[in-house]
Amino acid sequence: MMRKLTCYIIDDEPLAQEILEEYVAKVPFLELQGTFMSPMEAAAQMDRDKPGLLFLDVNMPNLDGLTFVSMLNPRPMIILTTAYDQYALKAFDLEVKDYLLKPFSFERFYQGVLRLYQESGVERVPTLGETAGEPAYGQEYLFLKVGHRIQKVSIRDILYIEGMRDYLMIHTTREGLMTLLSFAQLEELLPAPHFARVHRSYMVAIDKIDHIERNRIWIGKQTIPISNTYSDGFYKKLRGLG
Repeated sequence: MMRKLTCYIIDDEPLAQEILEEYVAKVPFLELQGTFMSPMEAAAQMDRDKPGLLFLDVNMPNLDGLTFVSMLNPRPMIILTTAYDQYALKAFDLEVKDYLLKPFSFERFYQGVLRLYQESGVERVPTLGETAGEPAYGQEYLFLKVGHRIQKVSIRDILYIEGMRDYLMIHTTREGLMTLLSFAQLEELLPAPHFARVHRSYMVAIDKIDHIERNRIWIGKQTIPISNTYSDGFYKKLRGLG
């Protein structure tokens, strides 16, 4: 029988809770023991359940996640889940095991929990393909912060991404979504074999390309330039998929 890593979710945002619950349910070696809106709710049951891992938000009313970590003795493994990157240094001073910056993909989530599970001495770990019921190269969707909401976006629906100063416009088959992410952050979320940076202001979904002519990509009626900086890497990726 597979040994389970027991865990709590502590986050005061219901949507963030739902995303984590869905991610945990996909991983056969994780067992969710409880979901809580605050550290104080979780603390009341921790002596009984003794979870091995906490998925912990930082910004919560009354008692923030980092203060809660410093109070725990003994301390389970901690993975912080937050929309803010300024707490990373303090988090690792507290020996937090991982720092997931919202919005994060299932693939990134799985990498973190897999490493912890391996560190705990398991002999064999299921692959991502076995876990998610899909090819190991990626996931079906991701969650992005769009305005004041977290939006579920199907990866198969993405046509191309356009840089617009401090924002990215994600063009899908249904709509355009503006998100405050960098290309580097988005590249970590997307399955690398299926997307390519072709210009400092553009990334494309390779399977949505209709044709390429004179260093321009056509996706439907949209034309996207291929810059010299990215052309070699882009064409190598196309040859590799051919």
